Amino acid sequence: MQKLIFSLSILLAVCCGCTSQKKPYTIGVSQCSGDIWREKQNAELLMSSYLHDNVELSFATAYDSDERQVQQIDSLVNSGIDLLIVAPNQIATITPAIDRAYDSGIPVIVFERKTDSQKFTAFMSADNYEMGRQMGEFVASQLKGTGRVMEIMGLKGSSPAIDRHKGFTDALSNHPGIELVSTLQGDWTEQSAYQAVADYRGDLSHIDFVFGQNDRMAMGARRAMMDNGNNTQHFCGIDGLPGEDGGIRLVRDSILDASYIYPTHGDRLLQLALDILDGKPYEKETRLMSALVTRDNANVLLMQSEEIMRQTAYLNQLYKQADTYLQELDTQRTATWLFVGLIIVLLLFIVFIYYYFIQKARLAHERTKMEREQLDFYTQVSHELRTPLTLIEGPLAQLGETQDLRQASPEATSMFDIVSRNTRQLSELINKMLTFSVNDNANLNPNAQQSTLNNQPSTLNAQHSTLNSQLSTPNTQLLLIVDDNADIRTYLRTILQDHYQLLEAADGQEGWTLANEQVPDLIISDVMMPVMNGLQFCQLIKDNMATSHVPVILLTARALSKHQVEGYRSGADAYITKPFQPDVLQARIENLLHQRQQLRELWTTDNANDNVNANNAQPSTLNPQHSTLHAQPSTPNAQPSTPNAPQEAGFIQRFRQVVEKHMSDSDLSVEDIGSELGLSRVQLYRKVKALTSLTPVEQLRKARLTRARQLLESTDLSISEVAYQVGFTAPSYFTKCFKEEYDMLPGDVRGR
Repeated sequence: MQKLIFSLSILLAVCCGCTSQKKPYTIGVSQCSGDIWREKQNAELLMSSYLHDNVELSFATAYDSDERQVQQIDSLVNSGIDLLIVAPNQIATITPAIDRAYDSGIPVIVFERKTDSQKFTAFMSADNYEMGRQMGEFVASQLKGTGRVMEIMGLKGSSPAIDRHKGFTDALSNHPGIELVSTLQGDWTEQSAYQAVADYRGDLSHIDFVFGQNDRMAMGARRAMMDNGNNTQHFCGIDGLPGEDGGIRLVRDSILDASYIYPTHGDRLLQLALDILDGKPYEKETRLMSALVTRDNANVLLMQSEEIMRQTAYLNQLYKQADTYLQELDTQRTATWLFVGLIIVLLLFIVFIYYYFIQKARLAHERTKMEREQLDFYTQVSHELRTPLTLIEGPLAQLGETQDLRQASPEATSMFDIVSRNTRQLSELINKMLTFSVNDNANLNPNAQQSTLNNQPSTLNAQHSTLNSQLSTPNTQLLLIVDDNADIRTYLRTILQDHYQLLEAADGQEGWTLANEQVPDLIISDVMMPVMNGLQFCQLIKDNMATSHVPVILLTARALSKHQVEGYRSGADAYITKPFQPDVLQARIENLLHQRQQLRELWTTDNANDNVNANNAQPSTLNPQHSTLHAQPSTPNAQPSTPNAPQEAGFIQRFRQVVEKHMSDSDLSVEDIGSELGLSRVQLYRKVKALTSLTPVEQLRKARLTRARQLLESTDLSISEVAYQVGFTAPSYFTKCFKEEYDMLPGDVRGR
């Protein structure tokens, strides 16, 4: 196993190593200064390297310092570069460092400036002598062969400065009428030219043309002339760079008379370096072509240069994006290999662990299975003991309160006490056993499901519910008992039949059918039942518009706190565990029914307030604060403690809206209202009666009378017109109902 993992690690290292490839060529670039001309050349070198994925450039800039450039050349050589490109600051001072690089076996390309030695591999530059000569001819042509000229030279000792001066003076020598007043010394910077002109002690008032060996020095001389009050208007330089401050733009804007494009050609320079490194044929000395920039061609050249710069910037951006994508791809490839290797290692480790623990796991599984089966049986038996215990403990308690037991012999009373005492002890023991078994079972197997023994109904046929007691008085309330154990239903019947009308069902599905048909005042339901359990049944009751107001008591042997949480979340109003005390059950029933009675009284009180307000104000059936059908209590402290109050308020609100919508329809019936609400006549009657203590017909009549009174007080309609408008078919019947409701005749309303 260890050898396999070690071999896999070696394979991954090799694969990951193959994803990264070292570039074979490193080219060092030593620039003598950091002007914009050299920045342009560096950018061209970098752009050209994008086409060759085997080239890495290392740039160094001396900023016109001989000592710094010597140190930088030696440092590049020591870093292990494959080729050196160098633009020497001065001929004499930089030559030794270049010779050392060449002698170490590194190919050397001297660019733009010469050295005192022939120890270089190739030389590339424009013809500085020709540049100086053409600028001299241009100045002579502009002055028409007569005038005074001043020259500002570049860095002393640099080959371009020497060659440009020689070419310039040779051209002027052909024009005897032109006088070269002075040749001042600069160092290629604008400030050096400014200072040279400012320090000049000769006469500047009659200078006709100034030639700066680069554009920056021409601009420095121009600024110095202007500060001195000289009106010289003609200046020219060399470089001809594009860009904001480049020579081409200065010529186009008539700030300079001319410039000379000094080509950078970083692309050709890099190609020459690669030809040398790859052993291809190359020219030892390369002269770059150039061109004069005047006001005649400056605009065209500027447009071309700016377009090239724009395209170059765009290509550079594309390269950076492509480089980023390639780096991300390389990273993802490396990560993929590592991930694959990790998966393989994990799989091997899992297999190893599996084979190591398989025997132990099998034994543990068998032992756990046996213990779980024992505990499941123990738990099931404990659960099933609660139901018969309820049927023993409850009747014993009732028997203890009978007159026959009080008159029984001492021996019978003693025997009864023994049975009662041992029943209580058995109940406590079963509670402890159930709690212990369930907790231990949960610890052994958290996913174990609660189960019960086959709890089929007894020999009594419980497949159809029966009405077991008749309504003794008009106010008797209807209770529905849902339990699959016939003995429990019988026991509950003996407890409750003297106080309530009872319906029975053997499972949740049967109870759901009865609840929809009869709409009881309260439901008592078991939880563990066939077909549909009590939690599902309770949820259906609370989600159904016709039965959502009905309180539900869950009476069950499931005694754990988590079971109670499940019950309350299903919508139960009370949760009572078996075995139970009959008086506790009766008290909870009375409490829930009393809460419903309080809710009805609140709506009745609200209705009474409407009648009182009618004597002092103008009630509106459309105003929920004064409507007899409004379902929210007017007194906050009297809010009923029922979880479904907001839902029932919504039902009453919808009922009110339907009544008000069809109030003028004298043919409006309870069936019509129920149809619009999605309820049958019985369901609507039971629900409205349970919530408001009034029938739907009574609610409709009250709403019509309230609206009629409003019309009588706020309009000039006749009593007959008002009666017909609010849905009464006969004014006489309207008058009778109005007198019963408000204790006054309709005509008395307008007479007050």
